[in-house]
Amino acid sequence: MPLPVVQYGEPVLRKKGARIESVTPEVTRLIADMFETMRLERGVGLAAQQVGHALQLTVIDVRGVKDRPSQLWISGQPADAEAFMPLVLINPQVTPAGPPVKGPEGCLSFPEIYADIERPGEVDVTAWNDRGEPFTFRAGGLLARAVQHEVDHLNGILFIDRMDSTTRRELKPEIEALQAATRAAKASR
Repeated sequence: MPLPVVQYGEPVLRKKGARIESVTPEVTRLIADMFETMRLERGVGLAAQQVGHALQLTVIDVRGVKDRPSQLWISGQPADAEAFMPLVLINPQVTPAGPPVKGPEGCLSFPEIYADIERPGEVDVTAWNDRGEPFTFRAGGLLARAVQHEVDHLNGILFIDRMDSTTRRELKPEIEALQAATRAAKASR
């Protein structure tokens, strides 16, 4: 079932997610609902906070993105990133593994707001999958960017926090308007 995506201004977006201790039927249902929501919204990643749950859970699917390739290494060997999708990360830990690169980002919680964000070009990731099994991999390109963006969400960090000061100043009117609209919608409920 698709879930509403919360917009900037909702407090849950700033909450650090609680660790998931086991993959319960409720977590499995939430994962399915998050994938459905992400696909309907045409996103490549979605964190639990974005659908109102402060948990260490995100879903990612970079299949079909041709203009921004993804790289994947498993046990040090190159692997097909598309074959690894869709991806569930529970309780993820991310370690930078490459130099920073700037790249375009958007966010489903910030409709129509985009910016170039500097992040490590490669990261090492350790997480649980949707069965609660631990796994590790190295991501590069769009996959690395998506993982970092979503893991930031799990820690209450938003992509606007990663913008350089010039970009943030330029986008300030749009960001403030979105926040005001979110608060107004919440007040009218």
